[in-house]
Amino acid sequence: MQKINPCLWFDHQAEDAAKFYTSLFENSKVGRIARYGKAGAQASGQKEGSVMTVEFELHGQHFLGLNGGPVFKFTPGVSLFVSCKTEAEMDNLWGKLTKGGSTIWELKKYPWSEKYGWCEDKYGLSWQLILADHKQKIAPAFLFMDKLFGKGEEAINFYMSQFKNSNIESIHRDPKTNSVMHAMFSLDGQEFVLMEGESKQKQEITPAISFVINCKNQEEVDQYWTKLSQGGETSQCGWLTDKYGVSWQITPTILTEMMNDRDAAKTERVMSAMLKMTKLDIEKLKEAYK
Repeated sequence: MQKINPCLWFDHQAEDAAKFYTSLFENSKVGRIARYGKAGAQASGQKEGSVMTVEFELHGQHFLGLNGGPVFKFTPGVSLFVSCKTEAEMDNLWGKLTKGGSTIWELKKYPWSEKYGWCEDKYGLSWQLILADHKQKIAPAFLFMDKLFGKGEEAINFYMSQFKNSNIESIHRDPKTNSVMHAMFSLDGQEFVLMEGESKQKQEITPAISFVINCKNQEEVDQYWTKLSQGGETSQCGWLTDKYGVSWQITPTILTEMMNDRDAAKTERVMSAMLKMTKLDIEKLKEAYK
C-alpha cells in the first residue's frame, strides 16, 4: 500500500472523472466505490446512496476521488506533473486533457525542456506534461507563489522530516533569488514536485487536492497529526491543513477495512463515530464497528 495517496475533491463527478483519467494511462483501473449512508449524506449535503468515494489507479499509482459538493475548487496551486517518454504520447495526452479544458502554458519547447505544457482539464484539475523519463509517471506538484514564495526549500525539508525514506531527487534554484525553480523530492516512496514563482497572482493551495496518509496504528496517527498540524489548522474526520496550506487526511488503514464491510449497519455506525472526531481514534472506531 502507498503511504501517501492523493485525494481529488469533486462536486459530484468523482466516478466520471475516475473513468476518464483511467482511460488516459496504461496500467490504470477503477477500484472500489463507496456510497453515502444516512449520516454521511446529512453531514455533506449529498444524496443518500450517491457515490461518496472512488478508488482508482493511474499507471499503478493509487488515487481517491471524493464527492463532497461545490465547496473546494482545483487551482494550479497543486497540479499533477506527468513525465512522457515520447512526443507522440505527450501530444495524445495533451489533446485529451485539453478537450473541454483550457491551456495555461502552451505545449512547446522551453529553455528548461524540449517539450512542456500546462493545462486544466474539463473538471478544472491542472496537469503539467514534460518530455522526460522519471521513475514515477505522475507526481503531485506544488506551486508556491505570493505569501509562500521563498518558503519552498523550507517546506521540502519540513515534509522530509515527517516521513521515513525521504530524499531530494533534484533541486534547481534561481541564482538571483535563491528560490526553488524546480525540485523533485520523495516522501516514503511518493514523488512530489515543488516550484516557486515571484508573481503576486493568487494561485492558492486548496483542500481540493489533499493527501491521505495511511497509518498502521494509533501511534502513527498521533505522530503525523501532531507534527503536520503545527502552525496549521485541524478539521473534522482526520483532516488538517499544514502551515503551508497543504491538506492532509491522517487515516488509519483499519478504517478503510471497516468502511468496506458489507454490513451497512456497521459502516453507518463507524461513519457516525468518525463525524464526531477531529483526530481519528482507532479504539472508538472499533467500538462503533462492533
